[in-house]
Amino acid sequence: MTIPLPALSKPVRLALDAAVRAPSPHNSQPWRFEVTGDRIDVLLDPERVLRVVDPDAREARLSCGAAILNIRVALAAAGRTSLVQLLPDPGRDELLARVWVRGARPAAPADTALARAIGLRRSNRRPFTDRPLPGKVRHALMDAAGLEGAELVLLEQPGDVDALAALLRHAEHMQSEDPEFRAELAQWTVTNGSREDGVPAVAGGPRPEPGSLLTLRHYAVSAGPQPDRPFEREPLVAVLGSYTDTPLAQLGAGQAMQRVLLTATNAGVSASFLSQPVEVPSTRVALRELLGRRAQPQVVLRFGYGFTAPATKRRAVDTVTRHGAPNAEEALS
Repeated sequence: MTIPLPALSKPVRLALDAAVRAPSPHNSQPWRFEVTGDRIDVLLDPERVLRVVDPDAREARLSCGAAILNIRVALAAAGRTSLVQLLPDPGRDELLARVWVRGARPAAPADTALARAIGLRRSNRRPFTDRPLPGKVRHALMDAAGLEGAELVLLEQPGDVDALAALLRHAEHMQSEDPEFRAELAQWTVTNGSREDGVPAVAGGPRPEPGSLLTLRHYAVSAGPQPDRPFEREPLVAVLGSYTDTPLAQLGAGQAMQRVLLTATNAGVSASFLSQPVEVPSTRVALRELLGRRAQPQVVLRFGYGFTAPATKRRAVDTVTRHGAPNAEEALS
């Protein structure tokens, strides 16, 4: 039974509206929600885990972590506290988090700004300008990751960027040679406006011209040839890592990823994902070596200044949310 929107309290509705704006691989939106009063359960939707590119559901858990961060931010901006328990039931692997909406608290200006960024954030796969990010912005992005217990490493040395670019090209080549990967990518590439998931070809961005340093994933599988475009000559690339690689750590890294992306949005900075090196096991291992084995690489991001990218669609809250059954303790409260 789909939950009717009028039955949701205002804070819960705001939280869920924010949750579905989280990023996900191929815009697969691998989440479901169950609401019981003022409690929100965040669940992994196994039917939306990408079987080829994400067989262990690592990226899906990162996406659900981003949705959890959006819930927290939206509740804080609405003047409510929240209590989050990750992986609350060892017998239910799909239950990733339980969020309780608690009492009133004043919304800080930073909460309001971060919540506003949820609706403005985009994955921008288009060329950026060559304007460098100021040191203040770079530190803010690193601090944002640290607030969620993760580490954002900026690849600021040319040799490190070149090494990352080589791993990116290798992973891109391996994936492009895999017919199952190509079929899955085509399945999630949208060439008309009828779907509320997937990546529209128009949002996929142009191909970088030959000789460009970075290789971005190309979604225009069925949209016909497009002209190559020059991309920034000195891209700023960052790797977000967690200190372990458990499902719990991946949920935390997803929250850190989203806090970084929202912080970038508020600073007027665009971001896009360079997912290939962390999706191919061999290049992920090599990337960790590049980082000095300090952390498990979870996300590779490209930052810069560019024109606003179009938004991708999301499924409506009422299609991904259901009533939860209250337990005995909740029924008595």
